[in-house]
Amino acid sequence: MLKIGFPLPRKENENRLAVLPENIPHTKVAPYLVFETGYGKAMGIPDENYIKVNANVADRKNVCECPIICNPRPIVTDEYSSKGKILFGWIHAVQGRRMTDLLVQNSMTAIAWEEMFENGRHCFWRNNEIAGEASILHAFPEFGKIPYACKVAMIGRGNVARGAVRILERLGCVITVYDRKTSPLLRDEIGCYDVIVNAVSWDVFRKDHLIYEEDLNKMRPGTMIIDISCDEAMGIQSSHPTSINNPVYVYKGVLHYAVDNSPSLFYRSASEAISKVVSGFLYDLVNGNCNEVVNKATIIRNGKILDERIRRFQNRT
Repeated sequence: MLKIGFPLPRKENENRLAVLPENIPHTKVAPYLVFETGYGKAMGIPDENYIKVNANVADRKNVCECPIICNPRPIVTDEYSSKGKILFGWIHAVQGRRMTDLLVQNSMTAIAWEEMFENGRHCFWRNNEIAGEASILHAFPEFGKIPYACKVAMIGRGNVARGAVRILERLGCVITVYDRKTSPLLRDEIGCYDVIVNAVSWDVFRKDHLIYEEDLNKMRPGTMIIDISCDEAMGIQSSHPTSINNPVYVYKGVLHYAVDNSPSLFYRSASEAISKVVSGFLYDLVNGNCNEVVNKATIIRNGKILDERIRRFQNRT
């Protein structure tokens, strides 16, 4: 049986937790779960709460020595990279050359949360909704305009878009929804809107865009783009990821918002949703059981790239 280590997040302003104490008892593998000292501090959860449910609390060194590391947003580091180790979290290896190199060079295995689907639905659908909700709530104060006075173009119809629309409707915005197929129409009508929201995850192999840099010239002065997907120079050609502390920038007179971990703004809600999902897979991970969802989400195994998109994209770049 394999131990799973849960280190504290090191990404700036990342406070989402993978597992909360209340979800541990039903996993039946509590003694094999090792949490870093102070793991729940951001949510006011003392270490004793993890110990009470028979989980372990240890220093970072011991946590990172576990065969499996569970970290929602791991960053590139040698801290827990060693031959044969398993990394379980949002990996984004297709776009992330440095992360992929780390995994391959150390013969590691990567189980990517972004690739976990069950019965056709993304396992972390609620976190995706929160991304939409959080981005809208975070971006509008930077815009400086009352939401109910704004006309908004929403690109997308998935989980992220659903969360964004939920907040936009409650704020009283006038919303028009577009998708990939109707994006040419949006570019013709782009000057009609105060805010453009992108909730479409772009295919990394496409060379076209939903909105081109030249389209910015058609937009009203001071218009805002909220790029929730924040795929650099992909769906929105002029977009690049920003941070919670510095969420916006102006390019060609258009305000751009593209925070790449916006759910962490509401880390309590996000952690509750994430923990319910992750805890359901811990028994199989600890016991090394075959799990269809986990197997399909394994993009790198023992340093060998299984997801052909990673190799194709990195060869292209």
